[in-house]
Amino acid sequence: MKNSKKCPKCSSSDIIIVDGYTGAYGSGNNIITGYSIFSGVGIDRYICCSCGFTEEWIAVDQIEKIRKSKKSHT
Repeated sequence: MKNSKKCPKCSSSDIIIVDGYTGAYGSGNNIITGYSIFSGVGIDRYICCSCGFTEEWIAVDQIEKIRKSKKSHT
């Protein structure tokens, strides 16, 4: 949905975006990569308003931060 601007399930283009953020006490749309709220990486959510399908995306420049986190694994 991020790239095509269309829902892959129902083909609707009625898409909204909820930007990722890190709020107080680690709240928000995020992945905490360390032990403080300042280590959060926002997760943007793309939501189809026709069928409710969602996708989550992380900015490419934040992926290395997650990769280096002690909380990630393969």
